[in-house]
Amino acid sequence: MTDILRIANCSGFYGDRLSAAREMVEGGPIDVLTGDYLAELTLMILLKDKMKDPARGYARTFLRQLEEVAATCKERGIKIVVNAGGLNPAGCAAAARALYEKLGVDAVVAHLEGDDILPQLDALQARGEKLLHLDRGRPLAELRTPVLSANAYLGGFGIAAALERGADLVICPRVTDAALVVGPAAWKFGWKRDAWDELAAAVVAGHIIECGTQATGGNYAFFKEVPDLSHPGFPIVEMRADGSFVVTKHPGTGGLVSVGTVTAQLLYEIAGPLYANPDASARFDTIRVEQEGPDRVLVHGIKGEPPPPTTKVCINYFGGYKNSMTFVLTGLDIEEKAKLAEDTLWKLLGGREQFAETFSTLRRGDRPDPGCNEEAFAQLTISVKDPDPSKVGRAFSGKAVEMALASYPGFFMTSPPSDGSQIGVYWPTLVPSAAVEQRLVIGGKSTRIPHVDPPATFAKPLAPALTLPPAPGGPTRVVTLGTICGARSGDKGGNGNVGVWVRTPAAYRWLAEYLTVDRLRELISEARTLAVDRFELPNLLALNFVLHGLLGDGVAASLRSDPQAKSLGEYLRAKLVPIPIALLD
Repeated sequence: MTDILRIANCSGFYGDRLSAAREMVEGGPIDVLTGDYLAELTLMILLKDKMKDPARGYARTFLRQLEEVAATCKERGIKIVVNAGGLNPAGCAAAARALYEKLGVDAVVAHLEGDDILPQLDALQARGEKLLHLDRGRPLAELRTPVLSANAYLGGFGIAAALERGADLVICPRVTDAALVVGPAAWKFGWKRDAWDELAAAVVAGHIIECGTQATGGNYAFFKEVPDLSHPGFPIVEMRADGSFVVTKHPGTGGLVSVGTVTAQLLYEIAGPLYANPDASARFDTIRVEQEGPDRVLVHGIKGEPPPPTTKVCINYFGGYKNSMTFVLTGLDIEEKAKLAEDTLWKLLGGREQFAETFSTLRRGDRPDPGCNEEAFAQLTISVKDPDPSKVGRAFSGKAVEMALASYPGFFMTSPPSDGSQIGVYWPTLVPSAAVEQRLVIGGKSTRIPHVDPPATFAKPLAPALTLPPAPGGPTRVVTLGTICGARSGDKGGNGNVGVWVRTPAAYRWLAEYLTVDRLRELISEARTLAVDRFELPNLLALNFVLHGLLGDGVAASLRSDPQAKSLGEYLRAKLVPIPIALLD
């Protein structure tokens, strides 16, 4: 073991590049190969998979990746840690053992359990735990639909224990994304359970690489700066015993590792400066990011706090059915055509009130004096949601198609009539950490992994004092916000977040003064009726906004055209604003 632990990522989601595991193992030296396959939406996908076949419920594509690297990883001593176990970690581990046996590779496979607290929900409520929805404050007892799954977010010390006991592969269920890095780092460096700064640093490292190539130029606001974005390399963190680390990638691979790409990922799907995890809470207002060399970014100075006394839980249930139909509107009188189509459809259906929820959006892509047919198009999408599948199925979509010869000129639609799709709804909540019993299963034995109780008193670390220049004054020029600002956005249940950053202290001072909550509501019309939180991260030259309720009941249940808020940041960057000429020059 050396003084550096090289932890590589080969998956940012279920469906990511299949060749990434082989690329990371063969592309250069690494010590640990990790893969993140889970999200709230993925758990719903795996739940439906398991309901069809109880032997499933895990990320089956991982086994295809494992087959390509199993022998090489064993030969080189590369440990593999993934959350591909999903809702069936034991089944995934059994399938992995069978694969190793087929390949003739002698490997120790471990898996973690304890995240599934569905059997405990009644007992928890009976003893007074209300299991309040984190965004809406409703107790779970008010839910009139059966809960189908309830998975707590486990920490990294079960992974550390597995590696300590000689595991070559650790299959995890719903651990936190960061746990895939926390566990190997704690094992390697022997960090104690109260090493808050070091553990928090591993949380930050795990957050940076959890989404794969989003740390190496993928989905980056200034994408024109990124070489070979058609095939960017996946990220690696070189972790050190003091908690500092370098983010990098294999030499000769596409993409870019820069202060900007790392900052963008740090802002992805966060809220305030305190980023809680079961092992430690990381203070994002203490992170320092510096370019150390080409495709090498040093991250250091991270301070940590104890974890909260509660653990987050992802509850899923089926919340009815939804369907959408899109009308294409062409040429002249777009708004009048849209009104005619919408009024006619609701009349045919007996009114909007026939459905539990409706949502209409008119997207204007039409141009004056169009150069081709498509440049004259706008699209009206009408979406409906209801507990009754018959209402949102052909009874809805068929009526839209019936209008084809009796409505606005140029009528056509983007799809034929279709049945509705079942909606999975995400209910985020908290339970006492003591109610979650993480267990390590290795060599046929099950071992309990204790949780961490935060100390009664703790001296909170201070954010570093920063000296920033005054905001520049003088004349301004109206340009797009994205001229000087990067952004990255995403979803957290029913909320959307958008992080905005700049490259210089002077630009940050201007941004912090200009982009208030009220200004954001002016720029993003969808936010005008929403509660919006703003958080300042001057150490990253960044602001983060959380738009509460933007996505309704969350990704799978949202009727928005972008249910994961992936485009929210670029939407904001496209807005015209007055920026001081001093910053533009």
